[in-house]
Amino acid sequence: MTEYGRGPGPEPWHPEDPQYGDQGWTGHEAQQGQMPYVGGPQQYQQEPQPQQVYYPQQQGQDQYSQAQQMQYQQQMPYPQQVQQHPQHPQQHPHPQTYGDQGQAWDTGQHQVWDTGQGQYAAVPQAVDPYAGADPYAQQQASGYPGEAPDLYGTPEAFPPPRPPSMRHLQTEEPWQEEEDAAADSFLAGGAGGSGGDGDDDGDGDDGGRGGRRSGRSGGKPKKRSGMACLIAAVVIVGVVGGGGYYGYSYLKDKFSAAEDFAGEGTGSVTVDIPKGAGTGEMGRILKAAGVVKSAGAFVAAAAANPKGNAIHAGSYTMKEHMSAQAAVTLMVNGAGMNALDVIPGWRNVQVYEAIDQRLKLSPGTTKGVAAKEAKNLGLPDWANTNKDIKDPLEGFLYPARYDLSKNATPQLLLKQMVGKANEAYGNADLKGQAAKLGLSNPLQLVTVASLVQAEGKYQHDFDKISRVVYNRLKPGNTETYGLLDFDSTINYMKGQSTLDVGSVDELRKLDDPYNTYKIKGLPAGPIGNPGPDALKSALNPEPGPWYYFVSVNEDKTLFAVTNAEHNRNREEYEKGRGQ
Repeated sequence: MTEYGRGPGPEPWHPEDPQYGDQGWTGHEAQQGQMPYVGGPQQYQQEPQPQQVYYPQQQGQDQYSQAQQMQYQQQMPYPQQVQQHPQHPQQHPHPQTYGDQGQAWDTGQHQVWDTGQGQYAAVPQAVDPYAGADPYAQQQASGYPGEAPDLYGTPEAFPPPRPPSMRHLQTEEPWQEEEDAAADSFLAGGAGGSGGDGDDDGDGDDGGRGGRRSGRSGGKPKKRSGMACLIAAVVIVGVVGGGGYYGYSYLKDKFSAAEDFAGEGTGSVTVDIPKGAGTGEMGRILKAAGVVKSAGAFVAAAAANPKGNAIHAGSYTMKEHMSAQAAVTLMVNGAGMNALDVIPGWRNVQVYEAIDQRLKLSPGTTKGVAAKEAKNLGLPDWANTNKDIKDPLEGFLYPARYDLSKNATPQLLLKQMVGKANEAYGNADLKGQAAKLGLSNPLQLVTVASLVQAEGKYQHDFDKISRVVYNRLKPGNTETYGLLDFDSTINYMKGQSTLDVGSVDELRKLDDPYNTYKIKGLPAGPIGNPGPDALKSALNPEPGPWYYFVSVNEDKTLFAVTNAEHNRNREEYEKGRGQ
């Protein structure tokens, strides 16, 4: 059913409705059979075409009411004789059926309708009154009293038909209506929502489609609001302007050189670089401290430096307003780092002195803390197993770089170093390896590593020097008879570092648990803090029969099996020294 042209009654869709279909255009809409009854029994002329029969529905169906059928029957008594249509002389004696709505006989002179209630009505055949006439002029209906209603003159009627070429022509683009509706909704603050109160005239005939009216409803198209256009223009300008600004900033940061200071800087500032920080984070920290002008300049300088990725975490003493290149150079070399580097082979006394200097403490401060707090620094249970050990922390201040932060203290630094040693020794499984190498305990293995570190000047000699230590420790060897005869132990015992430790006869007279010229086997404890390479060589000595060695120069160390061979090597060493 459609809403166009409906009256107050329950009439069906009118065949003359222009939306009913395109029945062909001849100046008026083509007729399809009988016209439904509007307000009473009327007859409409019909164009000649094959006879098509429409049957009223039975009682109770909603096409025709029973009241209309009774009114029709009262005004149309049966039988009524009608002139035979000249174009339909043939009679049709057989009834035609249409569902269960009754039967009809076409006699050639009239049609007889069986309404299904025992009543009959005759509908006369009509001739075409429209031939040569104005299709829009009101025609008189013949055969019935009264005048036919004007189908186009009532307020409820549908508009007059239009030619096919002009049908469904829209006067305004749909998108324009949608934009106007959207703009009005925006200005009204959402009050004109779907089928709501925002409609200007309060018309709700749109069926709840957001206030949009159909072109056939009689509403005037809405005009585009000037304020909506102004707001749209402002939004567009803002978007374009903002996007242009950020685009310019992005391109400038990406393709232009980062801002940078010039020179080595002035003043002094302390900067802490956390562990795991990349060059980008370092640059931001330095910029915040006023060291460099931009993080980008620092990142670029670090990328240009071959060692730029090797900057360590820690506390750095730097200058303000430094060029990024100068800052990177200072940090790469470690000159500006506020940290302490414990060198492999350093004795504990050297570590104590370095801590005092870096923390600006009185000489001997750290040594006193070490003697007092040794038991509280986390030493392993096998560390202090010899009563003759001079310093229980010897061999446990592990060589590494330690950050000297603002809160650094001697006790804190010593504890960090012992912790590093415990980690390294635990990973190397010193307890298990010591037994395999014929040693009594893990402390002796650390002692061997300290001897290798002290005697070997160069790392490429560590494995063979380690083998010399283990060969001399054999009780049955006839070359040294269990004596190590290492000058490094004499230097440790005397607290010195020299090549001229004295004659062998004099050294054998010194009574000290660290004098390897007199005692057999290892000294009482480590004589220094071995690094990872010396520890590795102590665990994995190179197989060989050597008992002697002498380093002629940096690239040449001579190893010997017999004392006679060793004496010849010493002569070569003396010549190299110019003696």
